Amino acid sequence: MKNFFSKCFNLFLIFCIGIGLSGCTVSNASMAEESPWQSIQLNTDSNPLDISFVDDENGFLVGTDRLILETNDGGVSWSERNLDIPSEGNFRMISIDFLDDEGWIAGQPGLILHSTDKGKNWVRLDLGSKLPGDPYLITSLGNDSAELATTAGAIYKTVDGGSNWEAIVLDTSGSGGIRDLRRLDDGSYLSVSSLGNFFSYVPPNGENWEPHQRASSKRVQSVGSNTSGDVWMLSRGAEIRFNKQTGDLDNWQKPIIPIVNGYNYQDLSIDPNNSIWVAGGNGTLLFSKDQGESWQQDPIGDAVPTNFIRIQFEKSKSTGMTKGFVFGERGNLLLWRG
Repeated sequence: MKNFFSKCFNLFLIFCIGIGLSGCTVSNASMAEESPWQSIQLNTDSNPLDISFVDDENGFLVGTDRLILETNDGGVSWSERNLDIPSEGNFRMISIDFLDDEGWIAGQPGLILHSTDKGKNWVRLDLGSKLPGDPYLITSLGNDSAELATTAGAIYKTVDGGSNWEAIVLDTSGSGGIRDLRRLDDGSYLSVSSLGNFFSYVPPNGENWEPHQRASSKRVQSVGSNTSGDVWMLSRGAEIRFNKQTGDLDNWQKPIIPIVNGYNYQDLSIDPNNSIWVAGGNGTLLFSKDQGESWQQDPIGDAVPTNFIRIQFEKSKSTGMTKGFVFGERGNLLLWRG
């Protein structure tokens, strides 16, 4: 009996030491009484992947299985939009971006669409067969200009409406292929390698990827930046880390683990009220109003039977109003009501 209690005590001691060394914060996030989100049904089994608005009311949504939808009421209702897409092949419309009247759509495999009249008309462009990787992220820069990043980590720029593309970053060896890639407001890029074993950075006007080691032994899910410029990292095991040392991407704070439910987080974003939101599998949608000290579960997210894959807040360049969306699988979408 004495040996039994001794073994139990030793196991407890090891557990406490492990928690102390990890620096993790684990909390039982309570369920919030109300939600700032409204559930929107898209009447499709496809996965919504990206949204961009021309103005406060008119915008486009793209996704898997050739999905292109249009809204004229700020995102409350959506209708199918048929564009010039080859009839053969199952295209994945992965990225869309508008700046003023000019919009771009990137699809896989090898598809680019361009509009100069607020999305009323679209022209399909030929990328050729030598592009390393497939289109992954497109950013409208206005005046027939855009940047295109690929699944191989290559980055190109056009200044003539897509007739020609100049390589900005052609050496993709430092990216490791990508599982996640984001363009920051200053023109820099962050990406996560395909295996999640490291992440990489391209500074503004840079020509090469700079690889960085992950913050722990756990593989990285995604890396991004919030509105104040602080960089964040989501890792397996539902870990959240923030980096507040400007210019030092190897200096990370201790991990935060808001809740452990067996599902990883896929995305993080900051709402207009400066609350942190994270989204993940099985309806996981959490928020913190105090910079990660405490967390709550969102009741609307919890009620939606889907895996949440992305959170997006987009500020109108004309009115300053912010729209927000949470993307779920199988046609599930949440609209920010604030």
